[in-house]
Amino acid sequence: MATNKKSILNRLYIVFVFSTLFFITIVAKLFHIQYSEDGDRYRNISVERTIKNDTIHANRGNVYADDGSLLATSISRYEIRMDAYTVEKDDFEENIKGLSIELAGMFGGTSSSYVKKIRTARINKNGYLFIARNIGYLDYQKIKKFPIFNLGVYKGGFIAEQTTRREHPLGKIAERTIGYDDYRGAPGIEGAYKKHLRGKSGWRLKQRIAQGQWRPINDNNEVEPQDGRDIITTINVNIQDIAHDALLGQLEKFEAEHGSVIVMETKTGEVKAISNLARTSKGTYFEKRNYAVYEKHELGSTFKLMSMVVALEDRVIDTSTVVDTQDGIYKIYGRSVRDSHRGGYGKITAAKAFELSSNVGLVKLIYENYKDQPEKFVNKLREFGLHKKLGIPIKGEGQPIVPHPDDKNWSGISLPWMAYGYGIELTPLQTLTFYNAIANNGEMVKPRFIKEIRLQNKTEKEFEKEVLNEQICSQETVDKMKVIMKNVVKRGTAKNLYSPNFSMAGKTGTCQVDYGDPNTPTQYIASFAGYFPADDPIYSCIVVIHRPSKNKGYYGNIVAGPVFQKIAHKIYRDALILEEIQNEEPQFVNVNDDYETYFKVSKEERDDKMPDLKGMSGMDAISLLENLGLKVEFVGNGKVKKQSVKSGNNIAKGLIVKLELS
Repeated sequence: MATNKKSILNRLYIVFVFSTLFFITIVAKLFHIQYSEDGDRYRNISVERTIKNDTIHANRGNVYADDGSLLATSISRYEIRMDAYTVEKDDFEENIKGLSIELAGMFGGTSSSYVKKIRTARINKNGYLFIARNIGYLDYQKIKKFPIFNLGVYKGGFIAEQTTRREHPLGKIAERTIGYDDYRGAPGIEGAYKKHLRGKSGWRLKQRIAQGQWRPINDNNEVEPQDGRDIITTINVNIQDIAHDALLGQLEKFEAEHGSVIVMETKTGEVKAISNLARTSKGTYFEKRNYAVYEKHELGSTFKLMSMVVALEDRVIDTSTVVDTQDGIYKIYGRSVRDSHRGGYGKITAAKAFELSSNVGLVKLIYENYKDQPEKFVNKLREFGLHKKLGIPIKGEGQPIVPHPDDKNWSGISLPWMAYGYGIELTPLQTLTFYNAIANNGEMVKPRFIKEIRLQNKTEKEFEKEVLNEQICSQETVDKMKVIMKNVVKRGTAKNLYSPNFSMAGKTGTCQVDYGDPNTPTQYIASFAGYFPADDPIYSCIVVIHRPSKNKGYYGNIVAGPVFQKIAHKIYRDALILEEIQNEEPQFVNVNDDYETYFKVSKEERDDKMPDLKGMSGMDAISLLENLGLKVEFVGNGKVKKQSVKSGNNIAKGLIVKLELS
């Protein structure tokens, strides 16, 4: 018996010793963790697993049209949750019914179902009960004042997660020019000025709770985000709408592959409209690429303007110089240059050759005067700057191609082919810049998309006119080309566009594509470039349409010209161009002013009352009404002229409001 007791005691001593050693080891390890360098590391790991800094992305600045209409804006959206367990019992019991009634009134359902839902969450100690998502700012402000929620994060268990969504109030119109700054890259104005638009992010502390969820620790953010700057563009909403509609209608009519149009203010270079549309497999059109900026192509006859300017400046020809177009066929090195008019035009002046777009006439005028010194012709083109990019801030501008006699692939037909627009490639914007220089009496200005950068409604930076070439050619040459381009519309290839009610000047272009591939049917690019009014230009414009259906037409005057005509006509009619535009400086009206005026009204007067929208920008009015939960239908564009619901009348969510825009 004694032996057994002794054996048991020995075992107990051993267990005690090992337990003591184990305890000492644990204490030593804890002491080491607490006071050694490893301790800091472990404490950091613990904090990282339970507390984190959550980035709060700043609202991007708004992008505005030249009159203050919204082109792109960040809309705040909120997800609402509730920590049902943290609310004091007395507060909970006293206000649970009131909170449920408010939630049912806003989101539907019955108040009893919300009572049951919230009570169940409290019993289950749910600290992250989902209430609603995708909530607008106005509704968010209302929810914050509901019973219980008005006590804040800790006492009221109110949790709001904010996100922002970028929206384009104009929809798909000018989408590629306005651009993005997200997973799709950074094209357009949004991409070019992203450092100004982005602002500075803030952060707030969040604590890990059950099931990997995180909730804010404090009511306020630790560092508040700083919103980005606003960009005021040169885009005019009315002109943009006109250009988009005119291009879309013609693309659909001729079942073309894609096309673009640009309208630019002559003296300043401000781009007032730019539209790019491409055909889908279903036959509809959308803004796929910014063709006007990036897509270089052979110009065809619209390049004849450049050829004529070179020859006139070098004085190797005059507008009265006679050229024999013979029977409309001119052979060089076994290749034939042909006129579209069968039988040719016989002997005509250089001016007439341009007006009638005679390929033979222009090629003979250039080739016979520069064949011994082709570099003289090309160098003049380079003096104009045609071989260089314009250097616009929008990403993706195409690199022009202007062949030179020093190039390896230069051949005997390079010069005559260049004379009427083959072998040389420019983007529509680059081509328009040259045409605009002629309209602007020889001064070549850089196309401009931005007027101002604003911070909190104060101008931080203004963008002035930038001159690329003070005088691309003599005034004498400019004046001659203006007369000739006016005659193109009056009696030349674009005479189908002529109207005695408003004047235009320009040049048609019809360029073959795929002509070098015998296995591919020849397709065409139809174009028209020019300006209006013809005698005192205010706007220049270019229209380029790729691969129209040959069965319906493919010449520049038939396919592209009518788009130009429609744009010019509507601007004349709608904007009273002859009397007003030169003396009227558009003023920027910030949408924030409209909202501030609205929110200055007391809550009692504002809730469920229709605001006065008259005189407000249409896009801003639509945004305001939609934030109030109303549905909007509108006709026209510009500022609000009439509203179907009078200001001060009662409104309810889902009500349809009709707006008439001027």
